[in-house]
Amino acid sequence: MTSTTERPGPKPADTAALADLDRRSLIHPHTVIGAPQEPLVLARGEGALLWDTDGNEYVDGTCGLWQCPVGHGRTELAEVAARQIGTLEFYSSFGDYSNEPAIRLADRLLGIAPEGIERVFFTNGGSEGTETAIKLSRLAFHHAGRPERTVILARQGGYHGMGAGSLAATGIDGLRAGYGPLLPDVEFLGKPHGIAHGPGATDLLVRELEERIETIGADRIAAFIGEPVLGVGGMVPPPEDYWPRVQEVLRRHGILLIVDEIVTAFGRTGHWFGSDHFGIEPDMIVTAKGLSSGYIPMGAVLIGRRVLELADGATFFHGFTYNGHPVGAAVALANIDIIEREGLLARAAELGERLRTALEPLADLPHVREVRGVGLMLGIEFEDLPTAPVQAGCRAEGVVVRASGTSIVLSPPLVITEEQIDRLAEVLCRNVVAAAG
Repeated sequence: MTSTTERPGPKPADTAALADLDRRSLIHPHTVIGAPQEPLVLARGEGALLWDTDGNEYVDGTCGLWQCPVGHGRTELAEVAARQIGTLEFYSSFGDYSNEPAIRLADRLLGIAPEGIERVFFTNGGSEGTETAIKLSRLAFHHAGRPERTVILARQGGYHGMGAGSLAATGIDGLRAGYGPLLPDVEFLGKPHGIAHGPGATDLLVRELEERIETIGADRIAAFIGEPVLGVGGMVPPPEDYWPRVQEVLRRHGILLIVDEIVTAFGRTGHWFGSDHFGIEPDMIVTAKGLSSGYIPMGAVLIGRRVLELADGATFFHGFTYNGHPVGAAVALANIDIIEREGLLARAAELGERLRTALEPLADLPHVREVRGVGLMLGIEFEDLPTAPVQAGCRAEGVVVRASGTSIVLSPPLVITEEQIDRLAEVLCRNVVAAAG
């Protein structure tokens, strides 16, 4: 990996002390309790680059958890946050309290959302958004005199968060193990993975959906939840005709459609929302991550007219302390301005094509099942090949990628340069070839 002398972080001795303190003080997500790992202690970021406390430089190929379309170190976002903190740092949005940044952000989101979205409910992140959408779908039918409509249809391979309801709707068995019983009345359908099901994938998946609705009874089903492109599940785009046909079935049976856009919104697919890319007409959209580029925890559920009509007159006894946080809303507004001003939607499509073209030769390797992607979200799926060594090898060469199950997944900042794209691809290809042996 390369080093930099510009704005260096703490000296190596400080890194060792911080690493020791980390191991003695923290439990990190997705780690073994009682067996702390040696941490990579990051000191700063700029654009699509990161530096650790020893001054080593890395190309950020994942946005951490796919959250920073505008990249790291945007001083204008820090300045917006500081101004808002100095004006009104926070006040509750419960009941009839509000604040100007939250009001203006809601209006801005309605202006870029798919047609039919009419209201916004703010959250602090994606898991809370999924919880909100599930509860609201059930409340809407309950209020409309159909309290038996409680079942949520979800999909194997889908990831929707870590709360009681959001984890219940997450179709990744390893993440659910040990936490039961979870929220009841969640039914799983097949993973929308084209090569796994063959040429008739959509026919098979739609037939399964129709049969499950018949078995359960449409009059018991509240909603279907799905990501436009599976994220944690391997960056898997669905078959081309999947979403139009699924949507038609749901509409015919009066089932609400919750689209989880925690990863796909705010430019990741080359559109404001992944729904735009696939022609989806959501009843609710769950967002977070790219809404504020991760500078402040912020999420939102965008709510369509069908839900509002069903729930009209109901009291929504639901909320979180920091709903509509004025600092988060101010930063999110500035973040959306940057995405628009710098043309990052088009940039995601262009650079995504450049990266996918650079990675496509890997598909010819015997242990590589597929190279795939939409915009700047890409995945390389392996057969009988561990992904952890590829991730570790790339990091040793100054490139951060993420091992997710049997896939290596990529979601760099939308401001990544062509040179950095090429460096990412070169390092990743070299490590995949080495792993494939």
